[in-house]
Amino acid sequence: MDDVLDFHRRALDEFGRRVHAIRRDQWVCATPCTDWSVRQLVNHLAVEQLWVPPLLDGASIEQVGHRFDGDQLGDDPIAMWDRAAAAAHAAFAADGALDRIVHLSYGDRPAREYCQEMIFDLVVHAWDLARAIGGDPHLDPALVEEVYAKVEPVADSLAGSGLFAEPVPVPETADRQTRLIAATGRDPAQ
Repeated sequence: MDDVLDFHRRALDEFGRRVHAIRRDQWVCATPCTDWSVRQLVNHLAVEQLWVPPLLDGASIEQVGHRFDGDQLGDDPIAMWDRAAAAAHAAFAADGALDRIVHLSYGDRPAREYCQEMIFDLVVHAWDLARAIGGDPHLDPALVEEVYAKVEPVADSLAGSGLFAEPVPVPETADRQTRLIAATGRDPAQ
């Protein structure tokens, strides 16, 4: 199996484990993503997974349109997450899928890079979700290493993208997970 597919599956599992741990009363809890509740965070990741099959099939953002706007979780958010995750992974794992070009909002990109971006989002948001529900915040070390290797060279520019807060200072001796979380503007001690 291609390494990026293995990392994608592992990242889906990392986030999915936490989705399955959400208690009924926790869907309204705040997350480290200050604008999102637990439900909104899970919806964000589920929607990202829903976009994968049509984009890998060559659709543009305009062609997909507003199909995935709003709350997609419905009455059974865990089952919806599972379906979206399975569909995304199957789409990435299809023959030749990682060699395709996807049409994203910021331009055309190789599908392999798109998959790596999805891995990044899943890993960081797995930590967010764990913190929000009082779960285990420790992430798969191999996933952390993979994501940090991609983030570290651009860490100083993440906040400038408008998607992240300013990096949180951490000691030089901090472990990779702490450094990754801090680079995305989250307080690892939270």
